[in-house]
Amino acid sequence: MLELTVNLDERSYPIYIGQSALQQTGRLREHIGDCRPIIITNDTIAPLYLDDVMTSLADLNPLSFVIPDGEQFKSLDWFEKISAFLLEHNCGRDTCLIALGGGVVGDLTGFVAACYQRGVPFIQIPTTLLSQVDSSVGGKTAVNHPLGKNMIGAFYQPQAVFIDTKSLHTLPEREFAAGMAEVIKYGLIYDTELFAYLEQNIAKLKSLDEQTLQHVIYRCCEIKALIVAEDEKEAGLRALLNLGHTFGHAIEAQMGYGNWLHGEAVAAGMVLAARLAHTRGDLSASEVERIVQLISQYDLPVDIPSEMTSEQFLIHMRKDKKNKKGTIRFILPTQFGQCALVSDVTDQQVCDLIAR
Repeated sequence: MLELTVNLDERSYPIYIGQSALQQTGRLREHIGDCRPIIITNDTIAPLYLDDVMTSLADLNPLSFVIPDGEQFKSLDWFEKISAFLLEHNCGRDTCLIALGGGVVGDLTGFVAACYQRGVPFIQIPTTLLSQVDSSVGGKTAVNHPLGKNMIGAFYQPQAVFIDTKSLHTLPEREFAAGMAEVIKYGLIYDTELFAYLEQNIAKLKSLDEQTLQHVIYRCCEIKALIVAEDEKEAGLRALLNLGHTFGHAIEAQMGYGNWLHGEAVAAGMVLAARLAHTRGDLSASEVERIVQLISQYDLPVDIPSEMTSEQFLIHMRKDKKNKKGTIRFILPTQFGQCALVSDVTDQQVCDLIAR
């Protein structure tokens, strides 16, 4: 087992990474403490892992709640249903929610934990690549709204994160590819060596080579932990983790949550961000092509939905959480391994970019 720590003073917590994280019952119990565990999962993950987790915690009288699988269920409606379940079972503050699943389960469970009785502890057990390298770490919890993605939520840190790489062997190829979008993002915003490693190890990663997977997951979590420790609530540096997301969230909202996976939308968004950076003189044409090639080699889209108009992009991007005083702000690469938050992109430049 690999281990690293998200350093947030009294709210610091460990991340465990390995082939047997789901079997680390002793460590899991340490973080549950005297609380009653309530496992939140979805109907894809439940048949695979729920019984094992419930059995390992049987003497703690655990309960489980299963939601449908899909981005469209990360909603206020399902937030209310989980909250009602907790109330119906007289769950108090001595309750520990356990998010067993991907980003939807993790974000939704974390938001319930942040709000239920003004805060109960929760633990992340992410089962998708995207959630393992990104959404399970850092305490961003939220639900979607028809008018915008992740617009209702809270910063609320977990007690611990358990990343079992074996769970990736049951992950559909499309979901694995979606997770690779966030991995590529870390190379672009922070670590050129990671970007090169992803170029050199495409076959190993796609075949789920264990050593390669652990190396990549650990490095992504390490980068995110460093950024979160410096800027927990996204006052500055942490915004760089949103590379590709301004465009990507617009695609998800316009196309309907779940029709484009989050990672797919982010991948297309990173290509747009790279091309916009090129028009500003920050990236060369060859650097943009290198980004496009890597994204496409991991079976991710490099083009936006043909039916989306520039005005539709702008409508959604005007609701982006990074905006200030009505100005859309973008994360753009300034060179490999570095990005910046910019606020001087005009609507016309966006329209010209979309029209390409």
